[in-house]
Amino acid sequence: MALPVRTRPQAQAEEWMRLALDEARAALTTGDVPIGAVVVGPDGTVVGRGRNRREADGDPTAHAEILALRDAARALGSWRLDGCTLVVTLEPCAMCAGGIVLARVPRVVLGAWDDKAGAAGSVLDVLRERRLNHWVEVTGGVLADECSRLLLDFFAGHRRGAPGNAPDRDAGPPAAAPGGPRAFGG
Repeated sequence: MALPVRTRPQAQAEEWMRLALDEARAALTTGDVPIGAVVVGPDGTVVGRGRNRREADGDPTAHAEILALRDAARALGSWRLDGCTLVVTLEPCAMCAGGIVLARVPRVVLGAWDDKAGAAGSVLDVLRERRLNHWVEVTGGVLADECSRLLLDFFAGHRRGAPGNAPDRDAGPPAAAPGGPRAFGG
């Protein structure tokens, strides 16, 4: 059986997604939902990193995407993240999508789709809303199985009452996603 041919942009997106997955796994150490993100600068280097820290920081806005955007803005010395790409393991929620638009990020690469709270096309499409002043190119489903598996395993442990898995609204059962194999509340 022949392996599928991967284009260079696809291989690059997968490489970046693996970095986001590393961030997601690090969120497990604080009992946070394992979602990770990286911001890649115009030259292809990572300029920002983030992982969910809501439980760790007691901050409802401490989503992976928001923290990665803040980290990138500090590193670049500007809130405008022109030419950057945000790579995230789960489709952004409305809050994160709003931050992405406001930061003028031109591209988002996502892993798993989220048919409960996704705002990049599943439930809402904030990133491509024509009435807003900025639109974002979205590529979904990159390493979707691996991104989904991490979340499925986390929530399976949560449902079993495993220690370290803090209760939150994300604990609902996964459902089929429009662009990926599974979706999650994010």
